[in-house]
Amino acid sequence: MRTKNATGPADHRVSRGPGRAGLGAEGQAGFEMANLRPERTGLPFVVFISQKGGARHDVRVKVARAPKVRPSEMVTVALRPSVRVIRGRLDPRDLDLLRHWLEINEQVIVDYWNGDIEYTEDALSALRQIEH
Repeated sequence: MRTKNATGPADHRVSRGPGRAGLGAEGQAGFEMANLRPERTGLPFVVFISQKGGARHDVRVKVARAPKVRPSEMVTVALRPSVRVIRGRLDPRDLDLLRHWLEINEQVIVDYWNGDIEYTEDALSALRQIEH
């Protein structure tokens, strides 16, 4: 499903997080996540970003090899105090690439998480791609 406020051609999808009575396995509310394809990030995998919603933890992103993935197949990565895998496994080289991408986009991701950037399209337009 595409975000309802996208103004140009959509290059992402928004997926609903897993939920049992509205909460996922990590205490995160089942709400929408924007998935960022490799062409947008420069990474060899899909990155999912979201706003905080009802989450009781700090900023996290999720990664997967493909946009259609079961929640159990996603890798959860925390941004602060340092970038680290919270759930799942990520190849060290991929983690280094993700760490670099998060470093150059941290403020945008944090602002989107906190709701300071309200619209997905605004967050997407502010994100920068890494170069190899």
